[in-house]
Amino acid sequence: MSLDDLNDDVQAFYSDLDDDLAVELDRETKNELATLAAVFETDDTSELVRRAVHMLFRSSVESGDLDFQLRRSYDVTYDEYLAGMTYDEMTGQDQYPQRDDERRYQM
Repeated sequence: MSLDDLNDDVQAFYSDLDDDLAVELDRETKNELATLAAVFETDDTSELVRRAVHMLFRSSVESGDLDFQLRRSYDVTYDEYLAGMTYDEMTGQDQYPQRDDERRYQM
């Protein structure tokens, strides 16, 4: 195969993407998906999209981006979500009442 063949395949896949996906794609995303379809020699672009979602999820978990977003939005981490409880609940730190430092030494 040559560069011209690859270019032809990418262009062919690119033109077929509107028929295969119910998702709006910008030009850059469409071109990248067409390139991947040509390189991996698949007509099933939905499989490539599924792989992409899995890769994005995995890289978000590994880089800490998912935890950052979860902590920012929900004040939990992914591990806490999977466990069904927060770290404070796991370690028992939330079962003790908060100390009132202002009244601690009053008599």
